[in-house]
Amino acid sequence: MTVNPVLEQIRGGLIVSCQALESDPMFGNGIMAKMATAAKDGGAIGIRANGYDDIKSIKEATQLPVIGIVKRSYEGSPVYITPTLREVEEVIKGGAEILALDATKNLRPSGILSGDFIQTVKKSYPEMILMADVSTFDEGRMAAEAGADIVATTMAGYTEYSVHQNGPNFKLISRMVRELSVPVIAEGKIRNPADAVKCFELGTFAVVVGAAITKPQEITRTFVEEIKAHPLLLAGE
Repeated sequence: MTVNPVLEQIRGGLIVSCQALESDPMFGNGIMAKMATAAKDGGAIGIRANGYDDIKSIKEATQLPVIGIVKRSYEGSPVYITPTLREVEEVIKGGAEILALDATKNLRPSGILSGDFIQTVKKSYPEMILMADVSTFDEGRMAAEAGADIVATTMAGYTEYSVHQNGPNFKLISRMVRELSVPVIAEGKIRNPADAVKCFELGTFAVVVGAAITKPQEITRTFVEEIKAHPLLLAGE
């Protein structure tokens, strides 16, 4: 079997998610390209990026493999990660090697099922590596059967029906690694190096970390909350 060189490039490494929406103080002006460059300098082997402009600028700045998405909301559907072919085309035009999309059981715009959408994308762009962001094992199995090249735990804990917890869903990661026939990428609520190491111990193909590295406001908040919760401070000492 031919080994995909992009997959080999990201195997066993850290992918850093560099994303900023318009409401984020880090949005715009090439900031995410600089963030991605810093991540590369720190040893990241890939970047996850949102939107045509950031995908393109990050690719040009780092030359690392990019997992591309476009977040866009449509009325009547909760799916916002690369929900239609419009967003798929933007990701491809931006130069991403890997296309990620929501592959949960939630209906896409126009009532399309994720499995059908995956098949459509693979038929239209057979050379594109497709990564399915799922929240449960059944969704992961469905995505793999529909033709996804990679399954990621990105949505675990972010759908109403999936298990909600503070950290990564190691149980889900472990089962996917054991039972799915495609590479499994761990993503979602990985907040420290120990979490990432645990994911690799379970056999995950690669690990994606976002907020714990690239969102200063959230990093700051963890410090502030820990300081405020200290018993000496609570006691006024």
